[in-house]
Amino acid sequence: MGKNLRHAGYIMAWFSVIINFIVFAFKLLAGYKISSIAMIADAWHTLSDSFTSFIVIIGFWIASKPADEKHPFGHGRAESIASLIISIFLAIVAFNFLKDSFIRLHSRVWIEYSSFSIIIFSITVVIKEILANFSIRIGRKINSPSLITDGWHHRSDALASLLIVAGALFGNYFWWMDGIMGIGVSIFILYITYGILKKVVSSLLGEEPCPLLKKQIEEIINENFPFVSNAHHFHIHRYGDHVELTFHIMLPSDMKLKEAHDIVVNIEKILRKEMNIESTIHIDPAN
Repeated sequence: MGKNLRHAGYIMAWFSVIINFIVFAFKLLAGYKISSIAMIADAWHTLSDSFTSFIVIIGFWIASKPADEKHPFGHGRAESIASLIISIFLAIVAFNFLKDSFIRLHSRVWIEYSSFSIIIFSITVVIKEILANFSIRIGRKINSPSLITDGWHHRSDALASLLIVAGALFGNYFWWMDGIMGIGVSIFILYITYGILKKVVSSLLGEEPCPLLKKQIEEIINENFPFVSNAHHFHIHRYGDHVELTFHIMLPSDMKLKEAHDIVVNIEKILRKEMNIESTIHIDPAN
C-alpha cells in the first residue's frame, strides 16, 4: 500500500470517528427523549462504529510496519485482526439489543415518536450512507479489508436507521412497533456481522484462490511459456497487500534443470510485476 493511499485511509478513518460520535449524540438524545429502545440501540450501534473506526486506525498503524525477523511477511494481517475484533464487538452489542427489545415487547409500553426524532434519524441515514460510500470506495482502492468492513458498518447503520424511521411513522398506532423494530435492527446487525466474520476468518485461516485469480495466472503462463502445462495445487496466503502464492506446474521431464529454473524465475517475475504476487513454484515432470 503506497504512502499516499495509506494516508487517505487514515484520514477517512479519523473522519469516521468524529462524524460517528456527533451522529451518536443526536441519535441518543432523540432516543432518550421518547424512551425508544430501537433508537437508543441504533445510537449505540453508531457509537460502536466510532470505536471500530478507531480500531481501523490502529490496524493501519500496525499493518504499515515493515517486515522484520519475527514477521518476515510483514504485519498486513493486523487489518484482518482489526476486522475480527470489530465484528465480535458488534455481535455482542446486537445480542444485548435483542434482549432489550424482547423485554420491551413483554412490557407492552407505548412509544410516541416525535417529529424531532424522525427528522434526526432521517438526516443520519443520509450522513451514514455517504460515509459508507466513501469508506468502501477508498477501502477498495487501497485494498484495505478493515476500511471496507468499516464502510459496511456505516451502511448497516444507515439501513437500520432507515428501518426505524419507517417504523416510527406507524409507531403511534401499534404498541409493539418499537420492540419489533429493535429486533429487526439487532437481527440485521447480526447478519452483517456474520458475513464479515465468515470472510475474515476464512482469510486468516487461509483459503483457496478464487477461480478468476487462477484463470488470470493460467492465462499469463500460457501466453508467455508454451512449455508449461497444468498449473495446479494453488495455495494463497494474504498479509494485507502482501500476497504469497504457491502452486505446481508441469514441465517436460527431459528439460534441463537450468532451463526449468529460468522458466520458474521468469514466471515469478511476471506475477510480481503484473499481479503484485510473490509466488513460489514447484515443478512436476510431465509424462
